[in-house]
Amino acid sequence: MSSPVPVKAPRVPGRLTVARHGKPDANREQMLDWRGYEDWWDNTYQPASLVPGQDACDNLKAAAAASHIVFASTLQRAIETAQGAAPGRELVIDPVFVEAELPPPPIPGRYMAKTWGVFARCSWWFGMSRGRESRVDAEARAQQAVNRLVEAAQEGDVTVCAHGWFNRMMRPYIKQAGWKCVHDGGDSYWSYRQYEYRGK
Repeated sequence: MSSPVPVKAPRVPGRLTVARHGKPDANREQMLDWRGYEDWWDNTYQPASLVPGQDACDNLKAAAAASHIVFASTLQRAIETAQGAAPGRELVIDPVFVEAELPPPPIPGRYMAKTWGVFARCSWWFGMSRGRESRVDAEARAQQAVNRLVEAAQEGDVTVCAHGWFNRMMRPYIKQAGWKCVHDGGDSYWSYRQYEYRGK
């Protein structure tokens, strides 16, 4: 009688590390009207590099070093964050991870850019996109982004350096895919969350 063929245990997916970028070199206290904020978002904040002199914490660097792939969005602040977390590594730059749009509501008055960000996120959340990516479209993209991470995690640990709000939008889809948050670092610059697969 032939001996039974040993059954290989299924591969356990790797850990996901989802990081927010460092502090961008953009003045969020600049006073603007809504048109000025729209221009600031497109031409100052979105292309901004990081404020010089920042560095990733040792734990984020360790997570990136343990990852077989390090993703970043196409925005410079995310790329530089990934470079700080994984110095010398080849990065996978993917637009699926870019930040959700922040179109300002056309209301009168001058406010700080960071205040306009609150106005814009609230109105965008309730359906006002003014021709830009809508909340519905961004949620569909967040699902695509998580699918990308889940696929990559089949081969080992994964790190992604992306954006505060879009990371938040990915969270429910990460949970639905069977991952549990095992480290919650909050939402400040350079913060990160880690997830381990626990099954659906």
